[in-house]
Amino acid sequence: MTTRLRVLDDGAWISIDDGREVRVSELWRLDAPDFCGCDLADLVVENFQEVGVDGSRVEVRVYGQCIACGETGITDWLPVGRIRGGEFVEFDRSCVRRTRRD
Repeated sequence: MTTRLRVLDDGAWISIDDGREVRVSELWRLDAPDFCGCDLADLVVENFQEVGVDGSRVEVRVYGQCIACGETGITDWLPVGRIRGGEFVEFDRSCVRRTRRD
């Protein structure tokens, strides 16, 4: 089964099978030591750069800013959800997300 993944509206949304599923302007908690020096970054997601899939896991690279230290930049790959039974299931937004290096 094929799943269509796209970045829409100049990076404002992630589309999965033509449905807007994940949006910017959210606060994500990150374990991302390569992004900033904070133990856990509080990242305001400002723009989606890329979307991809690793097995059944949907991942994104985002541009954002850590509200604790002010660092800005593009993250490594971050999980946002899974494809299960042909449907997208978003991960709990309150969970800590851990980056995956290329």
